[in-house]
Amino acid sequence: MSRLNRLLAGAALASLLSACATVGPDFQTPAAPTTRGYAMAGDAQPASVRLSPETRVAGPWWQALGSSDLDTVIRQALAGSPSIAEAQANLDRARADARAVSGAAAPQADLKADGQRERINTAAFGFSGFPSPTINLFSVGANISYDLDLFGGQKRANEAAGARADAEARRADAAYLSLTGNVALQAVRVASLRAQIAAAEQTVADDRALIDIIARAERAGGAARASAAPAESQLAKDQAKLPPLNQLLAQARHQLALLSGKAPADWTAPDFDMAGFTVPADVPVTLPSSLVRVRPDIRAAEADLHAATADIGVATAALYPDIKLSAGLTQSAIKPGDLFGYDASGWNLGAGLTAPLLNGGTLKARKDAAEAEARAAMARYQRTVLTAFTQVSDVLSALANDEANIVALTRQVDAGEREIRSAQTAWKLGGGTLYDVVDARRRLGEARVDLAEARGQKLYDLVRLYAATATDWRAAA
Repeated sequence: MSRLNRLLAGAALASLLSACATVGPDFQTPAAPTTRGYAMAGDAQPASVRLSPETRVAGPWWQALGSSDLDTVIRQALAGSPSIAEAQANLDRARADARAVSGAAAPQADLKADGQRERINTAAFGFSGFPSPTINLFSVGANISYDLDLFGGQKRANEAAGARADAEARRADAAYLSLTGNVALQAVRVASLRAQIAAAEQTVADDRALIDIIARAERAGGAARASAAPAESQLAKDQAKLPPLNQLLAQARHQLALLSGKAPADWTAPDFDMAGFTVPADVPVTLPSSLVRVRPDIRAAEADLHAATADIGVATAALYPDIKLSAGLTQSAIKPGDLFGYDASGWNLGAGLTAPLLNGGTLKARKDAAEAEARAAMARYQRTVLTAFTQVSDVLSALANDEANIVALTRQVDAGEREIRSAQTAWKLGGGTLYDVVDARRRLGEARVDLAEARGQKLYDLVRLYAATATDWRAAA
């Protein structure tokens, strides 16, 4: 055993003294973008949004919307969503693969034990006339091997595996952010549709009130029987708007169940209401140079680029010689009691050199392929960054237009309410027609529904902005 210990010490010393070179390019984190904003020249800017060098939200981002029901549903979704479970399993697999690659670079030792019964054929060794005995043979021993990794191929492989595990961690972050964002979007959609349905139902109620007025006028002899026809026609049109809205509401509620990992029959969505959400008056948005350091999909693309860069080193190291050290100790005896005696011991030491000679250009082609993949990974990283900037630009522009649309529709509703009061007064006094009243009610009803939809759209786009710029919130949660 002392010889084996000396061998192990020698292998460790050889590893330290070899000063192994690490071939292939070292990964460099891509430089932060120089762009200072998101808006294209001429884009409208939302009044509630400001750019900030670094944005940090206290606690989970969705709590900025002020809905306790939303917080409850998101936490249920995080606990029960299959997409989160899948992302976590993928991360666990990638981390296990990285540990396996790292373990393969360490010294390898195997214990072996054997017992067999055999007949020795003495005639085969030229001893004619000698008996061929049948014996039992027992052995126990260990083999140790270590790759000196002269050019760092295993080191680069370990680096690539670690980068791939990091990429999966970032994809898990992206899955988390995507789930929380989608739950919030559907919750806002539920609230917006309920507001639109309430506005449509109010219009239907107004239509019925108008028909009742006409009926009373008919009974009093102040209106012809046919005068109710326009109002009844408008009532039917307004009632026809409700089923599509109710269907959209049902779909949004079903999507919330799906995101929460539940079947629709086993879970009931809260009755989200627009009044239950808070629209922050000031929304800080991180600068592009900071966004690339916090957005999960960009971080994942960067980790993929790191892995692809390390793979070049793996392929390059395969072009150069490699040395492996090995040692073995075996104790063999015919009787088990003699197995651990000195006379039963046998050992071997070895150092093997392998160097590629002729391989038809395969190794060089693999290196060329790794370099091409690294270039492709850089292109994917750049595309991911540009896509992220474009998403933020789109949402900021949408919020600006939402704000303008809400202002215009609010004015339209106010004007419509004044118009309908004037039309009703004129009709009752004989200075106007019933058609004017019905037409004014139609326009007011449409404006009310449009305003409810616009307010919901602004909240919807605000959630999109949080999701487009937020980071991983699990630590805060």
